[in-house]
Amino acid sequence: MTDLDPHGNGKRFRHSTRMRTFGTVAIVFMSATGITCLINGPAEAQAVRVATTADGQIAKLDHAKLSDWYARWKQYIDHDARSNRFCDKEMGEQVGWLISPYLSAFYYGYLASKDPHWVDMLQNWADSWIRRAVREPDGFPGWPKVGGIAAPVENYDEFYADSMLGEAMALRPLVLMSAEILKTPALKAKYGDKAQSYIDLSEQIYAKWDSRGAWRDADPGGGISIVLPFGIDQKTGGWTEGYKDRHDPHVGFSHPDNKANLVGMWLLAMYDATGKSIYRERAEKWFRLMKSRMKPKADGTFEIWSYWSPAGPWDYKSFHRPKHWVGVHPNPGYYAIDVEAIVIAYQHDVVFTKDDIDRLIATSHAEKRSWAALIPYDMATRRQFEDSLKPDSWAGLGDTPWYLALQIRQDKIDR
Repeated sequence: MTDLDPHGNGKRFRHSTRMRTFGTVAIVFMSATGITCLINGPAEAQAVRVATTADGQIAKLDHAKLSDWYARWKQYIDHDARSNRFCDKEMGEQVGWLISPYLSAFYYGYLASKDPHWVDMLQNWADSWIRRAVREPDGFPGWPKVGGIAAPVENYDEFYADSMLGEAMALRPLVLMSAEILKTPALKAKYGDKAQSYIDLSEQIYAKWDSRGAWRDADPGGGISIVLPFGIDQKTGGWTEGYKDRHDPHVGFSHPDNKANLVGMWLLAMYDATGKSIYRERAEKWFRLMKSRMKPKADGTFEIWSYWSPAGPWDYKSFHRPKHWVGVHPNPGYYAIDVEAIVIAYQHDVVFTKDDIDRLIATSHAEKRSWAALIPYDMATRRQFEDSLKPDSWAGLGDTPWYLALQIRQDKIDR
């Protein structure tokens, strides 16, 4: 299961949440040197978060707590990244679930500390993954495996195939880090060429999936990423028979919401890094469809939306039967991904509004769901997050550096 702790502890993987802006939360830091001073400097260099509470009080996280969190997280990830080098072996969709959490953690580790150690770690892991690509029959690089599609329908998991989702998840932190490098002179001098190569690769991977027909238009004025039933014939090195039918509107299977949202977040990162409107436009189509699936209630909340819904004729079997069950998924982490993507779309002025954010906050309280993406907009969510954060854990691997960066950065950050 992709939602389990990859270290075999049987614990549920809590999909962590990262944001681009701080919304109504103002961030103040007391030293021009930023978090390097905050973490390594004297105790007098306090990091102060200014947040408006119901009674107007000021909420603070002091130097000692931030320093403790960073130290515990750094010790954990340094050891874990050496002991569990998923970057050396994972293929298919598992590239996303097992490699991308580390890439994201390294990116936020840099934002939280300005320590180039984390840039080096990201590059080390990224290059280990990238160099293992194989040249596929259409000339594009990929990371195929049997079961790489990871779709529980028909015979999809029998194919030796790569995964758009896995690649999108891994490429997103590379694109985010690369954009940071290219706008930071001190980093650009050393890492600029590598950063540009990551963006170029991401654009190449987008072109690959576009040429394979991996996006479909859907009502109302939306679109969605899909998987297709073909792969590489390991005997001939060519495509299996299904490749020729890849554009048939009755062939394919739509991503569930959480996976389509992860692809959408990659597209918005690509738009930010390149300025090319095609990425934003395609992301907007998905988010338009996503919003249409969220039903507002009279009490100011949303109904909890279905994990997967049919988006077009490709999602039905004979007699108009859906290829997959429709309903609420028991894994809350999938919905945390959805909310993360919605917040990022909102922060990009794409489809979602402040009313949607307010409804999500109300929904999270009513349904007793913890959606960390709402931290910039809701004090109760922030307090719950701070009370439950364990920096030296799998769940804290990505949450901790992101939250440290959120504490002290005044400009926008994304995940």
